[in-house]
Amino acid sequence: MLDRTPANTLPHAPGVGYKPQHYNAIMADPGPVRWLEVHAENYMGAGGRPIAQLRHLAERFPVSVHGVGLSIGGEGRLDPDHLARLRHLCDWLQPASFSEHLAWSTHDSAFLNDLLPLPYTDATLTRVADHIDELQEAIARRMLLENPSSYLAFAESTLEETDFLAEISRRTGCGLLLDVNNVFVSATNLGFSPQGYIDAFPLDRVGEIHLAGHDTDEDDHGRPLLIDSHGREVDEPVWALLDYTLTRSGPRATLIEWDNDVPDWPALAAEATRAATALTKVPA
Repeated sequence: MLDRTPANTLPHAPGVGYKPQHYNAIMADPGPVRWLEVHAENYMGAGGRPIAQLRHLAERFPVSVHGVGLSIGGEGRLDPDHLARLRHLCDWLQPASFSEHLAWSTHDSAFLNDLLPLPYTDATLTRVADHIDELQEAIARRMLLENPSSYLAFAESTLEETDFLAEISRRTGCGLLLDVNNVFVSATNLGFSPQGYIDAFPLDRVGEIHLAGHDTDEDDHGRPLLIDSHGREVDEPVWALLDYTLTRSGPRATLIEWDNDVPDWPALAAEATRAATALTKVPA
């Protein structure tokens, strides 16, 4: 039976990125899924079926809101209209969590449909911290900042990514979202140890863990190049890295993201079941 008591915290259990085609299946039998994530920009309208369905879901599940369009790492100011719409969404939905990406996607008045990387310097750190302070004040709640998937490294970077994220969290009080697939993708593309990254990550600041599928390609020199596609099941080495992470962090709210080539509900629920199994291996 579904628990109809609203909850404003995420359980240390599996969640999935919600897709409207799964609404009926989730309402009928969510299986192991205990919470849902939605993308903020899909629910900033004034009404209609998407909002109605989300209201029904929020009566039964904790909901995490994940932003993809704020451009927290951008050089310009945060868009005040976007912040206002985001505040309105958070006010009526009262999500259990809100998160955004360590990335930029705007330049002057142009919006780039991608999450682009940043150099890890003192200047960038100050800019990102200022934007997070503005965001948290605007929405009146603490946010989580997600580590990126990387395909290149900046020569001007003076800080390791884990140190950069730890300092952002210290300065602003924000939490962190640890995307384990992003760690594996970046480690493969840039040639570092994913386990070493997890060892250096401030795991005490983690409010959510994310998992997703990636695609495999080659760069111009024939070396493996992984693409964070969110279009298939989670790869075996990423499951292994999740196990490694959970032994160090303890159980966390763990999300399956599948945003492209979205499967039928049983396939997504099966991924959530595997996440549930991983979580049962570690003590609370």
